[in-house]
Parts: sequence; structure tokens; C-alpha cells
Amino acid sequence: MAKDSSAATPALCLLRQEYHGVLSTHSVQMAGFPFGSVAPYCLDANGCVIILISSIAQHTKNIVENNKVSFIVSEAGVDDVQTAARLTLMAEAQVIDANDEDTRQRYYRYFPSARGYHNTHNFSFYRLHSVRARYIGGFGKIHWLQPEQLQLSQTFSGADEIPMLDHMNADHRDAIEKYCRNFDINFGPKDMPEMVGIDSLGAHIRVGATISRITFGQQAENSQAVRRELVALARP
Repeated sequence: MAKDSSAATPALCLLRQEYHGVLSTHSVQMAGFPFGSVAPYCLDANGCVIILISSIAQHTKNIVENNKVSFIVSEAGVDDVQTAARLTLMAEAQVIDANDEDTRQRYYRYFPSARGYHNTHNFSFYRLHSVRARYIGGFGKIHWLQPEQLQLSQTFSGADEIPMLDHMNADHRDAIEKYCRNFDINFGPKDMPEMVGIDSLGAHIRVGATISRITFGQQAENSQAVRRELVALARP
């Protein structure tokens, strides 16, 4: 099992490419047994996994008793699951302050239907603070990674992201549709693809409930470089 920093980039890309994983907690009802459940996620500005879970859910009750969890993200759309890339985060789950508006709005951009969850059950946001990660890039490609290796070094602030998103969605919907065609993201005549996240390596586009990733040709060093990359991706 290699400790190779070269695995950090594909692991980081996988984490940003997918948007749901398997959350494993320590069962309260069945002591000693792990309890697995599926959870949608997005990443905060520092690259930590954010999940939204209900207080009545079994996994939340488990976390309250023991906040040590694992979170598995696997590459989608692969015929042979044995060849799929997968990443296991071993982490400590910590509840996020209910007044953290940045986290709330970030998550709702990715999962707008979640806005109504708070009206029916007591949902809270949790951040998964990774303590170690295991990445498998295919048969025999096994790597242990430290948390900092999965942190994307952002060269523009989180405050820059919202104006860029607002600008793209308000003024450049033709370009967003072009990204969809260039990256084989399906959308129908009544769909309105929306850009919901931008970082220095790429962006996320949501069509209905489906989130897809588009990637830049190179890492963008600042917001001006992001603009150049977005312009380049809109070309034929």
C-alpha cells in the first residue's frame, strides 16, 4: 500500500466529481456493528464534505454517540465496479452552527429540494473533518492520503464564487448549455442548466436533480483565470 502523493490529484478530483456517498457510523442499537447509509454531499470552501441529516435518522443518533465515521465515494458509470476509483474518508463528524448561512446556501445550490426538509424534520448540517483517507485508483493502485492532500488550494476567496455564479447564470446561459454539450451532460428543451459551484479546477452544473462536473484545462490561479478557463470551455 503506497503513500504516494501522486494519488492526491485523482483522489481530489473524484471527491469533487461525485455528489453522494456511503456514510458508515457506529451502530447504537447493534453495538460493534457498522451502520451504512447513503448521503448526498457537497464540499465547503476548504474541501470538507458537508452532509445534511435528520435528528430522527439512525445515522445521526449514532453520530451523537460516536462521531467517528467513514465516508465512501465511488466513481459512477463504470461497468466493472472492481475497476472503479473509490475514496474512503475516515473522519470526525461535527455539527455546523445553524447560523452558518454560507454552508446553508452552498448546500441548497446543489440540492434545492433540501430547503423544505427543515419544515418537516429537525435537520442539521454536519462537516466531516477527515483524519486519513484511502484511495484506490484501480486494481493494485492503493494509497493512503493525509487530510491536507485532499484540500484544494484556492487562489480566490469563497466570496468571489457567488458573483461568478450569479453572472454565469444570469448572463451566460448559452455558454452553460455549451458546456453541457461539450461534456455530454444531458438536458432537455424545458431544462434550465444552472452552474452551482466554481473552484480553481472546474465547476459544477445542475440539471434538475443531477449534478455534473466540468473541468478546466489547468488550475485557475485567480478569478480572472477562472473567466479565461470558462471562455475556453465554451469554444467548439
